[in-house]
Amino acid sequence: MQGAEPVFELRLARDAADLRAAQRLRYDVFVRELGSGGPLVDHDQMLEKDVFDPYFDHLILFDHAREGSPAVGVYRLMRGERMTAEQGGPGRFYSEDEYDLTVLKTSGRKLLELGRSCVHPDYRGGTAMLHLWNGLASYVAEHEIEILFGVASFHGTDIDALKGPLSLLHHRHLAPPELRTTAQRDVYQSMNLLPEDQIDRPAAMRAVPALIKAYLRVGGFVGDGAFVDHGFNTTDVCLIMDTKRMSAKHKAYYTEGKTGPRNTGPRNTEQKT
Repeated sequence: MQGAEPVFELRLARDAADLRAAQRLRYDVFVRELGSGGPLVDHDQMLEKDVFDPYFDHLILFDHAREGSPAVGVYRLMRGERMTAEQGGPGRFYSEDEYDLTVLKTSGRKLLELGRSCVHPDYRGGTAMLHLWNGLASYVAEHEIEILFGVASFHGTDIDALKGPLSLLHHRHLAPPELRTTAQRDVYQSMNLLPEDQIDRPAAMRAVPALIKAYLRVGGFVGDGAFVDHGFNTTDVCLIMDTKRMSAKHKAYYTEGKTGPRNTGPRNTEQKT
């Protein structure tokens, strides 16, 4: 990153201007860099938005030393109790378009859906994502969240090119039955594409985006099946983390910033939910 020393501030969006700053950064990353789209993308104002934005909390990392829009990292967060129509929510999670979440929704545990995580290109490889993860950890503690989940993406829709990393995730990181979400039947893409003994594990792991690797490091799992999203030009997996299964070492990864995600390029920045 070039220029002045950053002056970071991490907080939840307070007003419409903060939300627009988050949507502008999302436009730069998801639309300009990754070629994504969507029915509510505003190309004139350069805002990436959707119908779920009003229901999420938006965790934003600002750099007040940066000219123009100071938002340099974002995460959006929706607690399970705010999802319900009775509480004025949308009545469903964003991820439900792609995954059957029944196993989580009927667990009786406190849920948090994560998504739209991205970092400005100039701030990748530094501490920006660690700031976001520390903020996420504080949010989880404050609201006593038990299960975190969301859709994360591989860039591209060529399943043959992704058969190594998808198969590795299926064989080594599949969620236990009580946490195992499943891709919706009409869009289900198997991740069991290679026998485990035929996977080139080093190459497959290199192909896994850094954000997904970071979730795996803190004890995360993947659901059963992937979703190929041609509109977003991504192949999606559902990530699930159970805070009760996380060891003290795992928790230190995102509460103390010991080994957080290292964002080095556009394929390593995105969580789509």
